[in-house]
Amino acid sequence: MRDCPLPEFPDFQVRVRAGVAEFPVHHMRGGTSTGLVIQDQLAPSDLSLREELLRHLMGVPLKDERPGNRQITGLGRGPATSNKVFFVDTEIADERVRLVSTLAQLAAAKPGIDWSVNCGNMSAALPLWAFDGGLMSAPAGPIEIKIRNTNTGVITTGRMVREIDGMFAMAQIPGVDGAFPSVDLFLQDPVGAKTGRLLPTGKVCETVAGHTVSCVDVAVPMVIADAAEFGKTGQEAPAELEGDIAFMAALRAVWVEAGLRMGLRRRDGARMTADDLAHSETIPKICIIAPPCHGGSITVRYFTPQSAHASMAVSGGCCLAAATLIPGTVAYRFARSAIETEAAFSETMVAIENPAGVLDTTIVARLNDGRLEVRSAAYRRSAQILLRGYVPLYRASSTLRDALVGRPEI
Repeated sequence: MRDCPLPEFPDFQVRVRAGVAEFPVHHMRGGTSTGLVIQDQLAPSDLSLREELLRHLMGVPLKDERPGNRQITGLGRGPATSNKVFFVDTEIADERVRLVSTLAQLAAAKPGIDWSVNCGNMSAALPLWAFDGGLMSAPAGPIEIKIRNTNTGVITTGRMVREIDGMFAMAQIPGVDGAFPSVDLFLQDPVGAKTGRLLPTGKVCETVAGHTVSCVDVAVPMVIADAAEFGKTGQEAPAELEGDIAFMAALRAVWVEAGLRMGLRRRDGARMTADDLAHSETIPKICIIAPPCHGGSITVRYFTPQSAHASMAVSGGCCLAAATLIPGTVAYRFARSAIETEAAFSETMVAIENPAGVLDTTIVARLNDGRLEVRSAAYRRSAQILLRGYVPLYRASSTLRDALVGRPEI
């Protein structure tokens, strides 16, 4: 691993062809999400121009909402899980290079961009991106890269294994067909990622909008509810749940009220309003849970929150896994998982049944005087490079174009 700033890639810079500015990207998959990974230094520092760049790259509206937008002018693919962009830089920490990631979450029909959360799935793409770009060396054996996410402040350690023949060790995960480079991600000190507290409302369990829920913040703030109280079994297909208008309205009422009680904040630090929460694409996450049916620890249907997830987001999975170990939570009542009281820190495996299969998580924690202390949370993903290349910005404003190609270093 080289102790150096983010390197310049002479053959992979912003360029101009036929009078059109072209921006370099890696189109990647991390876990069950897809999106772009780009060098932070190549993007404009001005936020409005950076957001304009994102809208061009992903094919979302430049202004005003456009219901039914299919993103045919960009690289986004419709659902929230395929509308993610990571900006990546480096910094020196403990005399070693670590990645600095900033996630932008887009929505197909909206020009607004959410900068408030991380994505555990797409984070799995970052170590592979760093190795592919020559930013960090990858000798044979296990290689670890630390990643600091600016959206949440969470530090993640990504671990990959390089085989003697140069290939990375492979893994198969639910929701992805086939084996691809394996990435183990360890979230360090993940408690209170957005609120600073394990239990943001101060309560283990409470009634919100007529439903019994637990609000927990481990890697991401999440509202955990009993599926049966919504008249659901927890075995429904995501499309069936999304198509139930009455159910989605009831779910929205829960996450809005819970979000207000949790004191969630916008990127500018202001507390989110009920309207902010009702239209949020990222926080709080919400899920309905039920007892396991296939030998796992618990069953879940997870929402991001506007849409049902086809599987289970890994950040949300870590949060739910931790919640199963907190005495008194909704998840604790259903889960087939337990941790030793007053024990030293130990690893507890929690298998989360979801529409795509089972997400295996590991929580490193202990119970101290009945209170859960979480040191880290880990999950296994796979990653792949879908494409590396350039995106022509045909409709870029003159201001954006000048910011991209008018700098002395380009």
